[in-house]
Amino acid sequence: MGRSTAQDRSQPPFSLLSPAFVNSYSLYTSSKFADDNGDRRRHIAAKHRSRSSASSYLRFSSSSIHPPKNLPSFGVSADRKSNLRIFSSMSTQAPAKAAAASFLYHKESGILHFVKYHGLGNDFILVDNRDSEEPKITPEQAVKLCDRNFGIGADGVIFALPGINGTDYTMRIFNSDGSEPEMCGNGVRCFARFIAELENFHGNKSFNVHTGAGLIVPEIQEDGKVRVDMGQPILTASDVPTKLTANKDQAAVKAKLDVDGLIWNVTCVSMGNPHCVTFGTESCNDLQVDELNLAEIGPKFEHHAMFPARTNTEFIQVFSPSHLKMRVWERGAGATLACGTGACAVVVAAVLEGRADRRCTVDLPGGPLDIEWRESDNHIYMTGPAELVFYGSVPL
Repeated sequence: MGRSTAQDRSQPPFSLLSPAFVNSYSLYTSSKFADDNGDRRRHIAAKHRSRSSASSYLRFSSSSIHPPKNLPSFGVSADRKSNLRIFSSMSTQAPAKAAAASFLYHKESGILHFVKYHGLGNDFILVDNRDSEEPKITPEQAVKLCDRNFGIGADGVIFALPGINGTDYTMRIFNSDGSEPEMCGNGVRCFARFIAELENFHGNKSFNVHTGAGLIVPEIQEDGKVRVDMGQPILTASDVPTKLTANKDQAAVKAKLDVDGLIWNVTCVSMGNPHCVTFGTESCNDLQVDELNLAEIGPKFEHHAMFPARTNTEFIQVFSPSHLKMRVWERGAGATLACGTGACAVVVAAVLEGRADRRCTVDLPGGPLDIEWRESDNHIYMTGPAELVFYGSVPL
């Protein structure tokens, strides 16, 4: 992914929204809160005032769909001054899962229906685009929707399109800056869970997904996590691409990269998208990743002249040969809570540099991923969660 952003989102949020239901103009959300004395319930009232602005906004109105049993109560009412009041009772009890399919089948003109998912805090707007080979929105509209103050808020918009070349589906992504990356590891896990909702899949299920990085095969497991065959890493320096001189079997491994006069040791890997992985500088080989100012240093790597397609950058701390910690600056999104392709690239780089085993737990700010670089087939397998946040609709 790719652009610098002023906001550093590398620290996890206090809480996450739970599954929700909506109709074409309504949104139901629930959240979990707890303190030392046990469960806490919150009653929230908010007012929505009509705006004359033509900018995108979320609309809420009375719902013709009744919530499933055991969902926290939710009510909507409008006063005579046209202010909309939203009342939501939130509890720590997980609500029943609501199906996305019926909601997404609404076809109002000018209204985009979506479902928001996150993979370890790396969050995406998912759009059912199976009826068209072209995305339903433009990159410019995606930028507005991803805005966390004036839009829905996300690291990117993901489209589920018809499969091509014998695949079941096609996945395309617009980053929060409007650029289009080849692939996204956390995004493909969210994509898999989204498809399972749309198709009403249950239990173990795998399918073939065409991406800009080639064929990707996600498998939904019994525990709800998604295991993804990410394919083989690309190590040839010119194919990553990087202009750094290859120094190990056509790969750039522990190559020297000058960033504002400071020499970093970097290994370059492509997972269909470019990654620059570093464990430290020439003078400091024991990186303390929590001390890094990603907002300052990240853009300097991303836009460095040695990376003609820009690059994602991973900063790594080694706890043991099977346990790594990572912070990431993503091409097109800036500092994020997680990057699946980045975690895969990290394990490859760690193995090439002799720092880690082929199977590792990689800690990201949003949580851990299990990564295996299998020697038998040279494929990388990523396993991690993908969670539904809420359903919604927005006028375009």
